[in-house]
Order: sequence, then C-alpha cells, then structure tokens
Amino acid sequence: MAGGSFTEKGKQYPGKMTVFVFLACLVASSGGLIFGYDIGISGGVTSMDPFLKSFFPSVYAKEQEVVETNQYCKFDSTLLTLFTSSLYLAALVASLFAGHITNKCGRKVSMLGGGAIFLLGAVLNGLAKNVAMLIIGRIFLGIGVGFSNQSVPLYLSEMAPAKMRGMLNISFQLMITIGILFANLINYFTAKIAGGWGWRIGLGLAAVPALIMVGGSIFLPDTPNSLVSRGKPEEARAMLRRVRGTDDVALEFDDLVAASEATAAVENPWKTLLQRRYRPQLVMALVIPTLQQLTGINVVMFYAPVLFKTIGFGGTASLMSAVITGLVNMFATFVSIATVDRLGRRKLLLQGGTQMILAQFVLGTLIAVKFGTSGVAEISRPYAIGVVFCICVFVSAFAWSWGPLGWLVPSEIFPLEIRSAAQSAVVVFNMIFTFVIAQIFLMLLCRLKFGLFYFFGAWEVAMTLFVYFFLPETKGIPIEEMDTIWGNHWYWKRFVADHQHHRKKLQLTSTAV
Repeated sequence: MAGGSFTEKGKQYPGKMTVFVFLACLVASSGGLIFGYDIGISGGVTSMDPFLKSFFPSVYAKEQEVVETNQYCKFDSTLLTLFTSSLYLAALVASLFAGHITNKCGRKVSMLGGGAIFLLGAVLNGLAKNVAMLIIGRIFLGIGVGFSNQSVPLYLSEMAPAKMRGMLNISFQLMITIGILFANLINYFTAKIAGGWGWRIGLGLAAVPALIMVGGSIFLPDTPNSLVSRGKPEEARAMLRRVRGTDDVALEFDDLVAASEATAAVENPWKTLLQRRYRPQLVMALVIPTLQQLTGINVVMFYAPVLFKTIGFGGTASLMSAVITGLVNMFATFVSIATVDRLGRRKLLLQGGTQMILAQFVLGTLIAVKFGTSGVAEISRPYAIGVVFCICVFVSAFAWSWGPLGWLVPSEIFPLEIRSAAQSAVVVFNMIFTFVIAQIFLMLLCRLKFGLFYFFGAWEVAMTLFVYFFLPETKGIPIEEMDTIWGNHWYWKRFVADHQHHRKKLQLTSTAV
C-alpha cells in the first residue's frame, strides 16, 4: 500500500497506508453503527404486536382485521410514523449546530458528544412508559445521529491517504449495514420472548453501539486538517507524520496550511458556500443526499418487516425476511469497498442505479399483479420468495453504489474553508428527505399502492442521468486538490474558471516574490 497519492497535475504526497490510520478509521466508522442499528430496530419493533398494543392500539386493532381488508393501508397511522420519523427531524436540526462545533472543537469532540446523546436516547426508549417518552428518546437519538453523520465522514476522508480514501470512507456505510443486520437479528429473536417485552431489549440495546462510539472517540486522535484549522500547526505536522508513516510530509502539510489560511479568511462559511465559485459543491451537497433518500432504500430497510407483513408474510417470517435483506446489504457493501478505488465512483453509481431501476419496476409489477388496487390477496410461498429476491437485488445495488457513495462523494469534494458547513448541509438534506419519506411512506403506500415502487423507480432514472452528465470522477485525488476537477468538467467549469485563473495568478506572484 506504499507509494503515495497523486493529483492530476502529477503532484505526489509521500506516505503509505498505516496500521494507525486503519485502526483510527475503524473506530471512527463505528458512528455508523448507531445510525444503522436504529434503522433496523425501529422497523422491527413497529411490526411487533405487543409494542403496537401498548403504544399504538388503533394500528394494532386495524392489523387484527380479517385479510379482506386493504393490505396497503392497515399500518397507515400519523402517530406511528411520527415515532419513526421524529429521529430524522432531530438529526436535521442537530446537524446545523454540529457543523460549527466540528469546525471549532474538532471532529473528535463532535463524535464523542453525538455518541453520549444517543446513549441517553437509548436508555429513555428502553424504559419508555408512554408515546411521549418514546418520542423524546427518539429526539435524543436523532441529535446523536446528526452529530455523528456530520463528523464521521469528514474524519474518515481527512485521515485516509488519497488512494485509499474510498475504501476507508465506505467503512462508515459498512458499519451502518452491520448495525441494521444486528438490529434485524435482535428483532427476530426478541419477538419470540414470552410476555411481549422483547421490544424493550431491542430499543435498549441501542446503548451498545453508543458505548462503542463514546469509548472509541475518547482515544481517537484528531485529524491534521482539523488541527491546522484550529491553530495547532506543530501538532498537525506531528500527526501527519504519524498517519502517513513518513517524515516527508512537507508538501501535504503546505497544502493543509494554505487551505487553512483560506479558511481563516472566511467569516461566514454558510455565506461563502453560496458564492458562485462553490456552485458545483453546493449542488452536490443538496442533490446527492436528496437523491440517496429518493431511491426508497430507507423505506425498504426501515419498514422491511412492516412491508413484508403487509404483503402477506407472518410476523416472524417478516422479521426473518428483514434479516435476509440485512445480510445482503452488509455483504454487498464489501463489493464497494473492494472496487471503489479501482473502478471509481461513477461506474459504481451508474451500474447500481441501473440495477435499482430494474428491481423497483419488477417489484412494483409483482405486487400489482397480486394485489392490484384493492390490496386484497393471498400470497403463495414461491411468489413471496420472488418478492424477497427482487428486494435483495435492489438492496445489493444500493449497498455498493448510492449507499456508501452518497456519503463518500460529498465528504471528499469540499475545500477546507467550507467543509464543515457543506457537510452539515449534506446531513440536513439527507435528514429532511429521510424525515419526509418516513413520515409519508405509509400514507403513500395506502394512496399510490403498487405505484409507490414505480415512483421511486422514476427517481432512480433521474439520479442515474444526473451522475452520467454532472458528477466528475474523484478517485485518487487528494482532498485538498479536489477543486481542480470542476474546472475540467464540461458544465461546472463555467462557475469556477474565473476563480482558478485568479488563484494561479496569486501563486505565480507568490513564486516570483
């Protein structure tokens, strides 16, 4: 793994992939566990009859009606969706503050604080006595998710050498998938507990990934980029030598200092982000997380047990099917880890997008043929296996494309002066659309019926076209040199050409002096 990292100009940063960096990134990526665990556990407990009977009796009563009722609509409850989606609203608000804290106090502090707040939410949910206590706990969980999702991708991108950045950053998504898988397994086994209190174990065990994140964050070093921007150049130089495994870090350190000086000249990073020269980054910060949620993946993973139960699976069978999709999700992520720095971001996004389009339209057709618009049908075992297979094809495509790359690409394209603010914008838009879709999914399923899958399929067509025309390749480019890719792009160069020309003049003047 030795050899260094190259820019498109031929510049090389000496160094290699060190054990220290690998371990630091592995610990930091545990922030994904809390997000993934919550996605998996919430969908499971909301399909458990004892949980519904205790907190959402109207939904439980509707679920117990005979099969001749409309299967599309039996879980449609505003209060139930508020329970699931309140986390995302809290994460949205928290991420606005997390950017400032991450910038001023460092990535490590944000991760530590996020884990601690998530831990409090897990305790409240595990001990919940009423819906209010559940939702307050969800809000604390959301604050923790907002902080971790803002700081962890930045940490991973800044610590990793350019040639290995994709692989190490995707460890965050891998941890999300592991969290989902373990949550699905816990749902499956706790649903069988006599007495109907298994849901408390599932919600309370969210404390475990929170403790892992808190404990790991205490021992994590901060990134050289963050140390430089906070006025600690000697600490940054020493850390850079340690993470690159060489004393020859002058070139990379000079680039960090130059980026930090540009950051110091920025009074308001949010206002700076709106400048014309940052238009490509701003568009990516808004569009990529938005499109990631419009794939429909969180609907599939979050509501998988409910969705399977809706189309005729028994309660335990629906949880087992969610475990299967969780396994597919995790193993497919390894495909992305193995190929992202070799094939690049664009190829994976284009292939994954095409596969998701096909899977969504086939899935929608299967459900349309069986349930039609009435929502009344019996589903055979072979037909059910076909539905699960289509969902697994969809999940695998997401897991090696838009899942990890939806976090990787935004975290690596922002210059230091707007990085924290821009990453906050990424989390904000990710959570806005996660909240909106989680809040309206069961209502849309009731209204659009099988057409909901065609709805998401149409968005996947749009996002695949967006990648093809507007997203340049970012593999192998050092993070502080990333702004050069926009000047070479057929569309984005019109926004950055004047700024790059001005910067070159300044560099020539500085060299002459």
